[in-house]
Amino acid sequence: MERLSGLDATFLYLETPRTHMHVAMVGIYDASTMPGGYSFNAIKETIRERLPLVPPFRRRLVRVPFQLHHPVWIEDPDFNLDYHVRRIGCPAPGGRRELAEVAGQIVSIPLDRNRPLWEAWVIEGLKHDRIGFVCKVHHAAIDGASGAEIMTELFDFDASGREVATEPVEPEHVPSDLELVSYAAMSKLRLAGDAFGLIGRTARSVATLIGNVRNPDVSHGAVPLTAPRTPFNMSIGPHRKVAFARIPLDTVKQVKTALDVKVNDVVLAVCTGALRRYLEQKDALPDTPLVAVCPVSVRDGEDERDGANKVSALFASLPVDVDDPAERIATIVASTQGAKEDHHAIGAHTLTDWAEWAAPRTFGLAARLYSSMGLANAHRPIHNLVISNVPGPPFPLYFGGAEMVATYPMGPIMDGAGLNITVLSYRDHVDIGFLADEELMEDLWDLAAQVTPAFAELTDLAGVVDPTLVKRPAPVTPTSAAAKAAEPAD
Repeated sequence: MERLSGLDATFLYLETPRTHMHVAMVGIYDASTMPGGYSFNAIKETIRERLPLVPPFRRRLVRVPFQLHHPVWIEDPDFNLDYHVRRIGCPAPGGRRELAEVAGQIVSIPLDRNRPLWEAWVIEGLKHDRIGFVCKVHHAAIDGASGAEIMTELFDFDASGREVATEPVEPEHVPSDLELVSYAAMSKLRLAGDAFGLIGRTARSVATLIGNVRNPDVSHGAVPLTAPRTPFNMSIGPHRKVAFARIPLDTVKQVKTALDVKVNDVVLAVCTGALRRYLEQKDALPDTPLVAVCPVSVRDGEDERDGANKVSALFASLPVDVDDPAERIATIVASTQGAKEDHHAIGAHTLTDWAEWAAPRTFGLAARLYSSMGLANAHRPIHNLVISNVPGPPFPLYFGGAEMVATYPMGPIMDGAGLNITVLSYRDHVDIGFLADEELMEDLWDLAAQVTPAFAELTDLAGVVDPTLVKRPAPVTPTSAAAKAAEPAD
């Protein structure tokens, strides 16, 4: 039995019938590399074999009576792999758009909290002898870094696989109400002992931040609740739309070097350029920058505290109101540097420390009330969207013998911020996953189509010739023709 950390549990409390707090990954695999040919059972048995290495796939939640404290994880005594690993066919012709349609339907369904909080779907019938793989896991169980660790356990470095030495994991009994209440009381006592220290640390952090704000020589990131309203900054529904894009990693690095910026700055600049062009299409371009939440890992080798999520967040400005790409990326660099200064002043673990005090009943009730009443429409957006950038492996990975061709990550959306962009590098490409509320962004592929011309602006600025960008920047039009033209090749 292991208690969820406050931050892990907060992802449970924030979940509503419209806000699904799971993360997902859409992979495309070449089934021709599988020894003996494609087999759904081979995929399933690979997962079964690796289960002892992946605790989040074996554990389920147990709620504490009267919600006295955060829930606990236990090894599921009734675990059934058949419930978690399923297969489905992809509509013809089996391209990325059809795969994204199926993925959108899968991620629109919340996970069953009476079972371990994950599902994997094998999608058959893709073009070129390929299969799709959609895995969704609740954010209470993993963050970006721990999700990458799960990939290393499930995947192999060649098609022949590897020997996995594991010991069987014994299921746990479901704790009684008395055990849960007693465990909760002890946890509360330990938490109370650190209350004064946390208050003192926070007071010092706030004082440092205020001092920095008053110092004109110190730069700052974006400020929450200063975000302009856009078509995707409204209350959301339960249905999701998915789209993909990709750009070459080597060219990203060349642009980074030529402009003397970081890879993350290039990624944010590409997203900013794409969003600017998309909002121009919608005749909804604001006259102020967008505010993006950028999750950052706060893991360190000495951090032994429990919890799957070790993340904090930066608030960065995305100057979609600026026409000049050079000025846009300069603004982004200044904003991200300032956001890091703000984050350092507040303290890396402040968010995770205060999350321990999240009240289950209060948080859950507030989240449902906020969602059901559509309150996100009644005030200025806290932020416009989430953009997450996670480095991935530069070498090929195999799953059940199938070679991974592409992998598109996706994070959750929330009321008032109906768009999430998650970026993952893999081999020689940067794969970009878009997830949005279906009603707010039915034309999500039009946004994905603007990634290529937005990246071309940066390569032109940097003087980099990229032979893969054979198309010049697409004209800004209200049609979706550019979306189809700029899709990644199947």
